[in-house]
Amino acid sequence: MMILNNAQIVLPNQIITGHLLVEDGLIAAIEPGQSRVGIDCDGDFLIPGIIDLHTDNLERQVLPRSNARWPSRSALLAHDAQCAVAGVTTVFDALCLGDIGFEKERLQTFLNGQTDLAALADTDLLKANHFLHLRCELPSPTMLDLLDAAIVDPLVRLISLMDHSPGVGQYADIAKYRQMRAGDGHSDEAITAMIDQLQQSRARWTLPNRAAVLSRARDHGIPVASHDDRTITEVTDNHRDGIAIAEFPVTHDAAAAAHAHGIATIGGAPNIVRGGSHSGNVAVLDLVRVGLIDALASDYVPASMIEAAFTCVAKGVLALPAAIALISAGPAAMVGFADRGQVAPGLRADLVQVRLHQDMPVIRAVWRAGTRVA
Repeated sequence: MMILNNAQIVLPNQIITGHLLVEDGLIAAIEPGQSRVGIDCDGDFLIPGIIDLHTDNLERQVLPRSNARWPSRSALLAHDAQCAVAGVTTVFDALCLGDIGFEKERLQTFLNGQTDLAALADTDLLKANHFLHLRCELPSPTMLDLLDAAIVDPLVRLISLMDHSPGVGQYADIAKYRQMRAGDGHSDEAITAMIDQLQQSRARWTLPNRAAVLSRARDHGIPVASHDDRTITEVTDNHRDGIAIAEFPVTHDAAAAAHAHGIATIGGAPNIVRGGSHSGNVAVLDLVRVGLIDALASDYVPASMIEAAFTCVAKGVLALPAAIALISAGPAAMVGFADRGQVAPGLRADLVQVRLHQDMPVIRAVWRAGTRVA
C-alpha cells in the first residue's frame, strides 16, 4: 500500500487538494484533505501518467550523430529512461516500415527495435510500458512484407499510413524538400534522381499498399491512423475507409474535416512548445484553441508532452484538467485503453508529480502501476 499525500490531484473535471491511496498497482481511493501518513507531495500537482502514441525518439538514440549508429539495446534503454523522466508511462514506439529514399537506416532500427522490445517487454528492466506503432510507408515496395512479419506481434497496437514522398503531405513543397536534402549533404543530381524514383514508386504502390494495410489491420483489430493530412479530400477518403485517427493534420481545413467526420485528431506537442511548426504547417495551439485536437504526441521530444499541456494553460487556451486530458485520457481512448489515462479509483496507478516553476512544469516523481520509476 502507498499513500501520496498533500497533492493537487488533477481529476477529469476538477482539481482537489488531497491524498491518494494505491494498492496492488491500482488507485484504490482519492480523498480530499491531508492524511497523517504517506509520501508528502509538497502541494505539487498529481496527474495521470502520460500516454504518447507516436514518438520517434528511439531513432534519435540509435543515431545520435550522422554515421554514428549506437548499439540498439543500449539505445532502447536510453530512450526508455528519457520517456520515464518525462512522465511518459505508456509509450508507443513509432517504427518505420519501408524504404523512403534517404533514410535507409530506419529499416534496421525497426528490425532491432522489435527484437529488443520482445526481449525486454516481460522483464522489470523497462521503466515505461512500451507498445509498437507501425509506420507503414505506402509508396514502398518492401513495406507489406515487413508488415506481414510484424503485425502478429502482440505489442503492435497502432498502425499509421505514411507517405513521405516529395510533393505530398508534409513535403508538399518540393523546393523545401530539396533544400532539406541538400542540407543533409546530398548533391542536386542525387536529389533529382531520388525525387523521380520516389514519385514513380508512389504512383505504383500507394493505392494497393493502402488497401492491403487497411485489410490486415481490420483482420487483427488494430486501430489505423492517417498521417499529415492536408486536404479535405484526403480526410474524406480516410473516413470512407474507416480510419478513425488523424495524426498531425498539417492544415486547419484537414483538422476541421476530420472532426466533422468524427475522426479523432493528434497534434504534435513540439509544435506547441516551439510556438509553431518547424516546416510551415498549421500551429497546433491554434487548433487546440478551437477544439480540433483530441490528443498530443511527442513526435520526437518526449519532454514536449508535459510542456505542451502546461503551455495550453499558460496561454489561457485550456483549463488544466482539459490540457492534461490531451496527454492522457485522449490518447487512451484512441487505442482502447480503459485501464489508464485518468486519476480515478480502479485504474492503474500511473502517476506523475509535477511542480510548476515560472510556467515551466518540472517532473519530480513518476510511478508506473504504483512502482516509482523516476
